[in-house]
Amino acid sequence: MPFQSTLLRRAAGELTSGTHTHADQTRRYKLYVPAAAADQALPLVIMLHGCSQSADDFATGSGMNQRARDDGFFALFPQQSRRANPTGCWNWFLPEHQRRGNGEPALLASLTLAVVQQYGIDPRRVFIAGMSAGGVMATLTAQAYPDLFAAVGVHSGLHTGSVSNMDEAMRVMNHGSPAVDQALPQPTNKPIIVFHGDQDDMVHRSNGEQLVRAVLGDTPHLVQLEPGVSGNGRPYTRHIYTDLHQRVLAEYWLVHGSGHAWSGGSPTGSYTDRHGPDATGEMLRFFFDQVS
Repeated sequence: MPFQSTLLRRAAGELTSGTHTHADQTRRYKLYVPAAAADQALPLVIMLHGCSQSADDFATGSGMNQRARDDGFFALFPQQSRRANPTGCWNWFLPEHQRRGNGEPALLASLTLAVVQQYGIDPRRVFIAGMSAGGVMATLTAQAYPDLFAAVGVHSGLHTGSVSNMDEAMRVMNHGSPAVDQALPQPTNKPIIVFHGDQDDMVHRSNGEQLVRAVLGDTPHLVQLEPGVSGNGRPYTRHIYTDLHQRVLAEYWLVHGSGHAWSGGSPTGSYTDRHGPDATGEMLRFFFDQVS
């Protein structure tokens, strides 16, 4: 069977685990099933971990399962295989994993569809987000399957552009994409929210801004800047991009003084900055605002 869970439907409000196979790829996953799951069609948020992380680690650091419990939605955490990538990275930098019908985007889309069908998810409210390499793969998957996802969230990620190998990936991670203002493919036409720390020494801060610029493309837009300080003292600048009809196209949060870390995350998870603004809460607010 391509989709296997520990039980067809476990008691509401529990964390389930299972495996999913598509074509020749198999991945494990964790899925939080909220208490109201049997009563109505609920949203689904897919969360893709970064390199060297695990599904459990990312769930702990982001606190997404707690939000799923409190707010009543499904949270799906696919787990990259160490056979597929020894460091646990999603293989966003390889051409075979950058388009519809192939590689990891096809696997993730297949898993998403299986969960939507099994649990009666509201198909209008399916969202995908990720950290670092997971953020890039979230963007690629949404680009390849725009029919599945309503919005995208990226933390400490980048625009793949013309990257096709690890050497090119490292250059973009360290310096940003030199070709972002040229005719690169739009990474996704879905509303996107991006977080990036301005002291990130693993993925240069320019990558967050370049990703948003690439998403906006030639679309006429307005931008509003909102400086602020988190409850724990971390300053940030929020950029809100809207079209000429006031529809939000993108948000870009530059977190000042933060490194390669999930903003507002729990210190019990890796790559988190508990002092920053709440990336998990802001992504959920952005996601759920997209569908009335």
